[in-house]
Amino acid sequence: MTPISVLQITDLHIQPGLHDTFLGINTEYYFNAILDFAFTNAHPIDLIIVTGDLAQDPCPASYLRILKSLESYNTPSICIPGNHDDYALMQQIFCTDKVNCQRHISIDNWQLICLNSQIPDSPNGYLPEQELLFLEDCLSNTPDQHTLIAVHHHCLMTDSAWLDTMIIKNRIDFLSILRKYPQVKAITTGHIHQPKETITDGILVLGSPSTCFQFKPHSKEFSLDTTQPGYRMINLYTDGHIESSITLYPEPLHGLQIHTRSY
Repeated sequence: MTPISVLQITDLHIQPGLHDTFLGINTEYYFNAILDFAFTNAHPIDLIIVTGDLAQDPCPASYLRILKSLESYNTPSICIPGNHDDYALMQQIFCTDKVNCQRHISIDNWQLICLNSQIPDSPNGYLPEQELLFLEDCLSNTPDQHTLIAVHHHCLMTDSAWLDTMIIKNRIDFLSILRKYPQVKAITTGHIHQPKETITDGILVLGSPSTCFQFKPHSKEFSLDTTQPGYRMINLYTDGHIESSITLYPEPLHGLQIHTRSY
């Protein structure tokens, strides 16, 4: 079986200016390097999912440069807001045939449901009632479609105390909905800047590395790691099973201010 091949990239933290740095590194350089690396190593790619924090300080210029980069690959791309993003501005700019903020798409016998866990002016995650209603409506109307859900914030603990203060606050309500629908096969998230792979109630729950800096796992307080940036590939098979893998960029980060205590 030939699977649907999904490239997940996340937490780009693109700056307003092309040559601006953040925590000592040029996040835009690594975003573009990761895209090039992924398309060199993972042909073909049917879909790109960008799971939030596209920009660190959102402005039209940063989103337009992201749009230009994504469009250059001529592959459908779905962009989901993170806590650092301006969702209204994202929807204005990512509105092309190839790059957009669609909430629900179907490919063969799979569907992708994209949720907005953003709380304006807060780093924390939450799924308001309209998001949960949208989720349940999609699931109840498509019992025969295998389902991948994408959302920025994580829904399972990471064992990093500072990160877990930002977990989806109503994750119990979220997960209880999913238990009713056996077609849900996986959830993939951003925000945690590190790989994660867990199964809960038969659902595969994935976390992914950032395209720039990583957080140190199992940390009580904010802490950066020296691990390289990376991406996740998710292969969706017709029979509902999933294969997923993480690939890290083969070169170390240059200039990362590893001893930074916040961002």
